[in-house]
Amino acid sequence: MGETARGVFFYKEVEGNQNHTVSTESEFSPNHLKIEAQSGKNYFIQQYIKPGIFVGGADLKLVDDTQGKKAITEYSLASAGQCSKATIQL
Repeated sequence: MGETARGVFFYKEVEGNQNHTVSTESEFSPNHLKIEAQSGKNYFIQQYIKPGIFVGGADLKLVDDTQGKKAITEYSLASAGQCSKATIQL
C-alpha cells in the first residue's frame, strides 16, 4: 500500500470471507500476518518495532476494535504509494 511512518494509518477494503495476508519488511526479513476476513467486520493491524540483538525490526499484530478505533482518531490517513524494495547484498 505504501511506506509507513509514525502517526499514520492506511485504510483498505478487502473481500470478505477470504484469507488475506498483510506484509511489512524490516531490516532483516519480511513479516506477514494472515487474516481470515469476515464480511462486515473491521480489522485493525498495528505495525510495531520488535526488539532484535543489534537493532529492532518491524512486525505486525492484530489489535482489538477499541484500540484500533482510538489509534485512528489520533493518526492521519496515509497516501497509498510505492514501497521501496529491500536489497540483500552477499
